[in-house]
Amino acid sequence: MSSPEEPQTPPQENARARSRKTLVINIFRWILIALVIAATVWQLVVNWDQVTRTVTAMQPLRVLVAFVAVLAGLWTSTLSWMVLVDELGVPIGARRGGEVFLVGALGKYLPGSIWAYVLQIELGHRSGLARARVFTASVFNLAVILVAALLAASLSVPILVADNPELSWLPWLYVVLPFALVALHPKILTAITNFGFRILRRPLPDHPIRLRTVAKSLGFALLTYIFYGVQLWMLADTWQGLTLSPLLLCIGTMALAMVVGLVAFLLPSGIGAREFIIVTALAPVVGVGAATAYAAVSRLMFILGDMVAAGTSALVAAWARRKLGAYHGDPGLGP
Repeated sequence: MSSPEEPQTPPQENARARSRKTLVINIFRWILIALVIAATVWQLVVNWDQVTRTVTAMQPLRVLVAFVAVLAGLWTSTLSWMVLVDELGVPIGARRGGEVFLVGALGKYLPGSIWAYVLQIELGHRSGLARARVFTASVFNLAVILVAALLAASLSVPILVADNPELSWLPWLYVVLPFALVALHPKILTAITNFGFRILRRPLPDHPIRLRTVAKSLGFALLTYIFYGVQLWMLADTWQGLTLSPLLLCIGTMALAMVVGLVAFLLPSGIGAREFIIVTALAPVVGVGAATAYAAVSRLMFILGDMVAAGTSALVAAWARRKLGAYHGDPGLGP
């Protein structure tokens, strides 16, 4: 005796369910973006009074060069992420990829840095990238920026420990460096990628992850910390006449500050933790008051830089969609 057939859901109901799901996702996405923008503006407000006096006393040319260095660092950090995204499928291009990374990165201003990754995944999906691809590239990029930060921070750790015995714990951060380097081996990255894509039922990339891609991503990440160090150097090195030693200290300090800010993931963009490292590094040279002001100015520049970079990338991406059409690198994506 045959069993009764399972009742089938009418196509109209399936379509309505998909439509409701899409609406919920879109509402959530825009609410999240609105919260991110509000949090970013709030950071500007709370820092404004503290930094205005210091900014007016600085040389305008140095302030301008420092801000350009921030923008350059944001762009190289985008390229560090994007070469990994492109390695996992059809390249999306800098004009579209920049929007995904830079607009999504504004999520770091919400408590819990996970929001940056959530936004990047959703913006990538809207742009035609599989969520699995964006997530995988972001995880790999996290390992890349950690290795790059530890390598760059080695320029300042000995100085910081010598000047501040309470920071004698800093060298222990390098316990993770060998593990992070091993995790960046192309065979390990390829195995992780294939496993994750199979679990998520996504087509596997048509080639293994290549060493040159990892090296390129790491190179862009190192350039990012160099640019960030130049930013702090331009602000704070008014007593040395732009000599090399303070530059190396500033590069290492900014790299270390970014690592500490990354660890303090519950704080919006690592606020407080990052400034602590900068003040600690600069206080023996310029005094606590000036070091605190420079840290605040640096934070303000990063907030402005994030907003300018995100806005510019969104406009460029909109232009690319009109001129080049939609991206179809990852077929079979649902809403």
